[in-house]
Amino acid sequence: MGKKKVVVGMSGGVDSSVAAYLLKKAGYDVIGVTMQIWQDEAETVQEENGGCCGLSAVDDARRVAQVLDIPYYVMNFKKEFRENVMDYFTNEYLCGRTPNPCIACNRYVKWEALLQRSLSIGADYIATGHYARIEQLANGRYAIANSVTAAKDQTYALYNLTQEQLSHTLMPVGDYTKDQIREIAAKIGLPVAKKKDSQEICFVPDQDYASFIQNETGIVAPKGNFVNTKGEILGTHEGITHYTVGQRRGLGLPMGHRVFVLEIRPETNEVVVGENEEVFAKVVKANKVNYMAIPPLELGEELSCTAKIRYGHKGSPCVIKRTGEDEITCTFPDGVRAPTPGQAVVFYVDGCVGGGGQPIHDGEELAFARGRKLYALDAKADIRYSHENPDIREIYSDFFGKPMSHKAHMLLHTEHWKNN
Repeated sequence: MGKKKVVVGMSGGVDSSVAAYLLKKAGYDVIGVTMQIWQDEAETVQEENGGCCGLSAVDDARRVAQVLDIPYYVMNFKKEFRENVMDYFTNEYLCGRTPNPCIACNRYVKWEALLQRSLSIGADYIATGHYARIEQLANGRYAIANSVTAAKDQTYALYNLTQEQLSHTLMPVGDYTKDQIREIAAKIGLPVAKKKDSQEICFVPDQDYASFIQNETGIVAPKGNFVNTKGEILGTHEGITHYTVGQRRGLGLPMGHRVFVLEIRPETNEVVVGENEEVFAKVVKANKVNYMAIPPLELGEELSCTAKIRYGHKGSPCVIKRTGEDEITCTFPDGVRAPTPGQAVVFYVDGCVGGGGQPIHDGEELAFARGRKLYALDAKADIRYSHENPDIREIYSDFFGKPMSHKAHMLLHTEHWKNN
């Protein structure tokens, strides 16, 4: 029987490079692939920001492949990346949520798209340089287990991978610390042994999200009111794309003391602020649930576990209860700070990812309801962005008696996204 073939997603960084080496050493037939996902960008920008998908990444990965003596290719995933990551990113912010594009990229580009293409060319597995491990549990399910190093554990951003994807995935780096990986790279002479890690969001190099969203969509998020929990107006905000739940800096409110963003209400274009203690919550609802280490809970069934509400969260004791067809309610006895719609709540069982979902708040139900009403007016429209469709502009203008704004985009696109 021949060697098992594995396609390694090579970003040009040290982690994926050593992953390719470890797999070749273990006896796999290794093929290196770089996913060309970002649009046309100057090489200097990629170099400055440690980009993982531009010209510099291709050059570095190709040099590594030469050292390892493995075949190497560049595959074009620009379309998949734009639709599933960039478009998702801009629309989530316009909907008043704070997205995690790495989670979307992992599920729909680095796995779904790359795996399908790899299997089509005869590969048995794909592999990445993530600090995580894959195990098949006694119940037969595949799950992502914590990395040996908590400092680089990347399991949070992988919670929504499917059983099919996991069964065809290898993650050799999860058995090592970052220092060990760099030592291996230096020992075998890889040219990226000392290359710095990529930081922040690769397609927004200057991290100015609001400007990026405006440039991408042509939509200027309108100013609106800062309000307190009583609905009292406290000041004017610069547009909801500038804010996230838990934010303290950059509010510009002369309150005389620190206040924090508690909620973003796109349906009324309001940003709710309050005191630090009001940022904490004991109950978090989530939808778009993916079960990993465990089969789906029965309706009303509860599970005691540990859960994280963001990448940097160390985890807190939690009781998960299935409260709807696609909804779980997470109760944190000690409370958690600033659970944020658009991020993820990920729960862990016996050191493995049990599953996770996206936090929601009651205001989204109103947005969905209004979105249905508007979207029904042009249900046959073949659109991805409502602002690109002149019929939608006219419908919105007639419906509200004013020009197209980010609010119409939010209402229409939210429902379109939900149904597609």
